[in-house]
Amino acid sequence: MTVPTEDKERVAGEHNAVPGHSLLTINNIEVIYDEVILVLRGLSLAVPEGSIVALLGSNGAGKSTTLKAASGLLPTEHGEITDGSITFEGRDITHLDAAERVKLGISLCMEGRHVFEHLTTQENLVAGAYTRGRPSREDLDLVYEYFPRLGDLRSRTAGFLSGGEQQMLAIGRALMAKPKLLMLDEPSLGLAPLLVQEIFGYIERLNAELGTTVLVVEQNANRALDVAHHGYIMEQGRLVLEGPAAELTDNPDVKEFYLGLGEEGARKSYRDVKHYKRRKRWL
Repeated sequence: MTVPTEDKERVAGEHNAVPGHSLLTINNIEVIYDEVILVLRGLSLAVPEGSIVALLGSNGAGKSTTLKAASGLLPTEHGEITDGSITFEGRDITHLDAAERVKLGISLCMEGRHVFEHLTTQENLVAGAYTRGRPSREDLDLVYEYFPRLGDLRSRTAGFLSGGEQQMLAIGRALMAKPKLLMLDEPSLGLAPLLVQEIFGYIERLNAELGTTVLVVEQNANRALDVAHHGYIMEQGRLVLEGPAAELTDNPDVKEFYLGLGEEGARKSYRDVKHYKRRKRWL
């Protein structure tokens, strides 16, 4: 199925004109694992409707926990929100279970892709629509339009797909739920640079043509900020910096710490970046 050109132009026009209201709002939440380990410490952020928002930070900063809190998956890892609230389209979903959040329009692609390895590509996609019943042919064709390689591999067992193909499948499976908010956890993980560029191209196109709101967690700060409209930077369970993506890209702290660039724009050595991590000015 081909999305009509006039519909694509309408959605893109709406997206580019005026930023939408906050679709997802995380308000001052604290998250604890196993009743003792405090991971998120009063975190607040907003994801405007129709935007791409990047959530950046080093390992252990709490990025994945933020996505799990928003998607309702914390209980599966003995985690819980002990303070604050999460709203989606103005509705409090803080204690709503994961399946109900999917029905509301929240989909998460977890780190590591987690495709159903013993099912075919198409069976994986059909499984992604479980909250809506059996998907239509148009639903599948839309995914195959955006990811043509999956169409060629629809009968292939998912465990035999390459890493890049599995990432496309994970995103396509999430799209089968017709999400209003698509959350992606490290979509570039383990992929070659050209595949990373391809995956982020798909993300940008889904946002521009379908109006899908995206919250992406990434360690590849340069690529994430290149497609994002707004960015947040986390350290030790707290936000330390936020702003329009273009401003963050030009921020000297972000350049040195996350992009590995010195003040003159030259790429710094690993030793230089490690030294800078010890003297970050925002902590």
